[in-house]
Amino acid sequence: MIEKLEEIFAQFEQKVGGLTNQADILNLKSEFIGKKGLISEVLKSLKDATPEQRKAIGPKANDIKNNITDMVAAKLTAIEAQEINEKLASSRIDISLTDDVKEGSSLGGGFHPRTLIQREIEDIFLSMGFDILDGPHIEDEFHNFEALNIPSDHPARDMQDTFWFHDPNAQSDEKKFLLRTHTSTIQVRGMRSRKPPFKFIAPGTVFRCERTDASHEMVFNQLEGMMVGEDISVSHLIYFMKTILKEIFKKDVEVRLRPGFFPFVEPGFELDIKCLICSGNGCSVCKQVGWVELLPCGMVHPNVLKAGGIDSEKYNGFAFGLGLDRLVMMKYGIDDIRHLQSGDLRFNTQFKTF
Repeated sequence: MIEKLEEIFAQFEQKVGGLTNQADILNLKSEFIGKKGLISEVLKSLKDATPEQRKAIGPKANDIKNNITDMVAAKLTAIEAQEINEKLASSRIDISLTDDVKEGSSLGGGFHPRTLIQREIEDIFLSMGFDILDGPHIEDEFHNFEALNIPSDHPARDMQDTFWFHDPNAQSDEKKFLLRTHTSTIQVRGMRSRKPPFKFIAPGTVFRCERTDASHEMVFNQLEGMMVGEDISVSHLIYFMKTILKEIFKKDVEVRLRPGFFPFVEPGFELDIKCLICSGNGCSVCKQVGWVELLPCGMVHPNVLKAGGIDSEKYNGFAFGLGLDRLVMMKYGIDDIRHLQSGDLRFNTQFKTF
């Protein structure tokens, strides 16, 4: 019976080598080790074997079944890899081909609208003496929460809002890492590397575990700003905000400033812009209220200044967080934020060619 099992395995090896179709391989597997397969048929005679023969035949049959299973898995993996490589080879794009691409041609590339807005905003703030800073996407609790006066029981620290990393090698959870939930983390790094007075902006991508809709995404972009010095007031904040909006939209836009709570500013405000998609009449972007939350802002909380190594008795300042994606939507009349992350080249080509 052992010789019969070895003969069956040799037959399988011979047949599987010439197969290139996943369905055929799975059928062959069933033919040999299925419930009604050749191995099972041989083992039906096991009841007639002696106890000593059973001790030898059973392990031999199991080894052959395991070998067949492993060979099938390896064969399927090789076929899948080959199919992927063939698809990649057939869809390869030669990015070095630039000849004959003319302005307005369907072959021409295009800037993402967020890139256009970000460059425009950076130029505006550079003209007003601001620096431009950057920071890491993966942050620790100190920079993302603690230094920004966000206590451990704040809702923003719940799993529903934050993508956390788990380090299996960590002895404890005292220092956890996460995808940054706001670009305010760059403010902390900026304060700790500078001495007042200073002013800077910090554009970047942020990540939150949110349900997507017309105006919310899990991956989106913000632009933080901060100004610290002596005798900074809310009027300075309003001036810079109105200036930037006027420069972007090339006209006066209607805004409103209302109280808002943010742990890192006191007092805190929500600066809303009248929805430019529906002219304030109500739509899916503004949730039918006619206004779009665009710019949380306020005077920097003394605890945040202290965490940044700044004397809060001598200096104060303002900070703001501008939603770049929503600003893009208002600027270009885009009615769904998910278009910005779609990766559809047809969407990009509407804006500006190289």
